Amino acid sequence: MSPDGTTGRTGLRPVLTARPKLTGRAAVLAIVLCAIALTLAYPVREYLAERAQIDQLATANARLATNVSQLRSQAKALTSPTVIEQAARDNLHMCFPSQTCYEVILPVRRHAAAQPVPAATPWYGRLWESVRKADRAPAR
Repeated sequence: MSPDGTTGRTGLRPVLTARPKLTGRAAVLAIVLCAIALTLAYPVREYLAERAQIDQLATANARLATNVSQLRSQAKALTSPTVIEQAARDNLHMCFPSQTCYEVILPVRRHAAAQPVPAATPWYGRLWESVRKADRAPAR
């Protein structure tokens, strides 16, 4: 063979066959990688969903803890005798035996021109009414 790549007597160059773009090894590797990805997809999705649920529960737990602390402080405040007396006077209209209590009852105002509030039409009634209006011939 000469340096220019030709054979001596025929003058032809050897033909190199083109390599296929997808070999058998690459196909097997792609199938294995797809199988691994499909095998791991569901557990990863479940893991992420459980982490989100854990975060929601932690937030709810913190909110309930603050609610419990507020209720404990209210319970502690309600054990005071002065707070109990004030609540009995305000809510139960109670007074001590030595006191004279009065309760003012205001008359109820009645509006002479009070219009009754029409009942709200449900959504399907409004929909049917719009269909009926659209079906009518336009006025000219």
